[in-house]
Amino acid sequence: MHYRVRGLDPRSFRPLFDLAEDALQAQSARMLVADDSTPGFPCRVSLAHAAPGERLLLVNFEHQPAASPYRSRHAIYVAEGSKAAFDGVDELPEPLRVRTLSIRSFDADGMMIDADVVDGATPEPLIRRMLADRNAAYLHAHFAKRGCYAARIERAN
Repeated sequence: MHYRVRGLDPRSFRPLFDLAEDALQAQSARMLVADDSTPGFPCRVSLAHAAPGERLLLVNFEHQPAASPYRSRHAIYVAEGSKAAFDGVDELPEPLRVRTLSIRSFDADGMMIDADVVDGATPEPLIRRMLADRNAAYLHAHFAKRGCYAARIERAN
């Protein structure tokens, strides 16, 4: 079974890069500059690490808007230079590969039906097992240590 990984649409974040610090704080956001920390600052649009010196938004994002008990928001990074959302089939981006992941499976009503933790270097068996469940509508990958939303994973056609 093939899977597709998608980053977030950059259009909803573009206007935030023009806001002053107080206006960002009013929206629960902060502007940061990436340093050379390892493993880096994972942008949720490009699904790549931001380059040292690149401006980033740290923003609270609703990644699970379903009208269910699992509705959820968390902090994410968005790099200013990210112009297009990552969209790859059978390709897990490097920021996910170098971290431990929590992968959660949801049905069409936004109810969690499965979850597990996996080394990002080898998540494919878990992803394929979860997507093989006919009740699974999509998966969410989270960075296990901090709990931040990483990416949406779904069946590829």
